[in-house]
Amino acid sequence: MAALAFSASLFSTNKVRCRRLPCRNAVVTCNLGEPLKYMYNGKPSVPIIGGEQVTFPSFLVSNQPEADPFKKNDTRLRIFSGTANPALSQEIACYMGLELGKIKIKRFADGEIYVQLQESVRGCDVYLVQPTSPPANENLMELLVMIDACRRASAKNITAVIPYFGYARADRKTQGRESIAAKLVANLITEAGACRVLACDLHSGQSMGYFDIPVDHVHGQPVILDYLASKTICSDDLVVVSPDVGGVARARAFAKKLSDAPLAIVDKRRQGHNVAEVMNLIGDVRGKVAVMVDDMIDTAGTISKGAALLHQEGAREVYACTTHAVFSPPAIERLSSGLFQEVIITNTIPLAEKNYFPQLTVLSVANLLGETIWRVHDDCSLLNERHQTHSSWFSVVRVALSPIPAWASIDECSYVSTEMLMRYWK
Repeated sequence: MAALAFSASLFSTNKVRCRRLPCRNAVVTCNLGEPLKYMYNGKPSVPIIGGEQVTFPSFLVSNQPEADPFKKNDTRLRIFSGTANPALSQEIACYMGLELGKIKIKRFADGEIYVQLQESVRGCDVYLVQPTSPPANENLMELLVMIDACRRASAKNITAVIPYFGYARADRKTQGRESIAAKLVANLITEAGACRVLACDLHSGQSMGYFDIPVDHVHGQPVILDYLASKTICSDDLVVVSPDVGGVARARAFAKKLSDAPLAIVDKRRQGHNVAEVMNLIGDVRGKVAVMVDDMIDTAGTISKGAALLHQEGAREVYACTTHAVFSPPAIERLSSGLFQEVIITNTIPLAEKNYFPQLTVLSVANLLGETIWRVHDDCSLLNERHQTHSSWFSVVRVALSPIPAWASIDECSYVSTEMLMRYWK
């Protein structure tokens, strides 16, 4: 009743007399220049008295535009790209329905790196997409400077999204007086101010333990598995091959998802860095389609010699599947020599146009990384993401509801939602 009485007093007069404040000697008055009316647009309203609809005067109504309901929970999310792989960063932002943050990165005459954020990130959840691919030292230093810039700009959380983590092969001491560079790089990223790391297909699982901050490790295998599933290869003819003993666990997990295909192992003896000598083959590949699985291809010495051995043992076709295409010389010559029916890679590392060859197939991990970023930002589990990747129903809904940014064309963004809706939203 008291509320109704107060509302009635608002209708009866345009002057409201407030109670006397203890620290003031004057009575505070408020002159209303227009009557109150009610509208059905969700703005603050008073009860309807006598059937008349009233609303608050203009000086009580905010002039700020109402937020988009789909962007309401994402206003604190920012994605910035380094110069290592801007195309992948653009695809990730397109999948998420966001725009890349504005950032200025340049090199001084002496090679020093300068980074300045062109928009506020105070209190934001910031994701920096920067693989430490060749030139590894340049890209790593750029990532560190980007992290420092976000930390000094008062970002709430800083996540280093590293599709390819360089120095990961130096994860242990195989000889005396060696450094463990993977631990050193992990310390640098942590001390620079990163709160979390999102990496794709680390060379070895123990590298996660080198970080003193949370690490989300996603695998690019589901992207390759989806592509292989679209090919007309009989499951009885498949055999998954590990190019070395160290990759047996990776190859076994890959084979399990390929209808539990049989496994073969190439035994090799490494004489030095980037130098491998194949010895023998463990397993049967005669008359079968061999799929060689590895996390990266550098000079392609290991995988090309393994493919030659598979052909000698009677393999009908040889496919090479890898997540990271480093492709240091003479990798292109070895991969395009005719040993492989197809070389399947992902775009975690940008590939120069001169390095393309007819047998090469490049798959995108933008959906995988974009969906993982959403789940980390929303504090959701990544378990389904690791097993189902972008083909989950959750991802379909996210793509369908995410607005297409102004800078993107329909051809750039709609293919994901169209394909996924056709396959899963029936």
